[in-house]
Amino acid sequence: MKLNLKVWRQKNGSTAGKMVDYVVDHVDADMSFLEMLDVLNQQLIDKGDEPVAFDHDCREGICGMCSLYIDGQPHGPWQRTTTCQLHMRAFKDGDTVTIEPWRAQAFPVIKDLVVDRSAFDRIIQAGGYISANTGNAVDGNSIPIEKTVSDEAMDAAACIGCGACVAVCKNASAMLFVSAKVSHLSLLPQGRPEHQKRVASMMTQMDKEGFGGCTNTTSCEAVCPKGISVTHIARLNRAYIAASLSSPKQEEAK
Repeated sequence: MKLNLKVWRQKNGSTAGKMVDYVVDHVDADMSFLEMLDVLNQQLIDKGDEPVAFDHDCREGICGMCSLYIDGQPHGPWQRTTTCQLHMRAFKDGDTVTIEPWRAQAFPVIKDLVVDRSAFDRIIQAGGYISANTGNAVDGNSIPIEKTVSDEAMDAAACIGCGACVAVCKNASAMLFVSAKVSHLSLLPQGRPEHQKRVASMMTQMDKEGFGGCTNTTSCEAVCPKGISVTHIARLNRAYIAASLSSPKQEEAK
């Protein structure tokens, strides 16, 4: 398979970038998209050119590092698939494939296709901790939890923090990410004592990082590789209103 690539090249965050055309030959249909980029980089190295910088780690669809905008879609044309799990059989011989980094104010470009997503780390850090006893491990069934509740919490916890929701949103909103991180703790008894403080702190940090507001178009759910539901955003909004009404300032006003 032979592909024509249009790849975003940018030396660093302070310089202008541009699209550069490349041709990659001998691409196997069973290669992953990142393996195809490895082939491209080997070609560039053999010619004495600088390889394309792109982010990756596990290559198993669980770390969220492989954040690429492929032909106008986060992670490419397959639904619920990370870039590292996208195989080249999704494309045809002779196709032109456009590859760009996430584009959001809160995700500044570091180099080429690599962006700085440490804003997500700071949002999680703002969430603080949960109350849990230390010492010997407690019995797994010591705290009864309804299966529907535990299943929903686990679904939220599946978020890998890739940032596709931010990349596709016209406001670059991180609401799906934040709501998933809030839900997987607040739905369980262990996370409820700090629930209101956590919600307020994470929402405040999200605004500080420069993410936009939710557009309610559900485009984030459509491109999420783990299928995180926008119902978590509704839960987050309700929790944030409740936290705001019970804040210390509100109590003093009473």
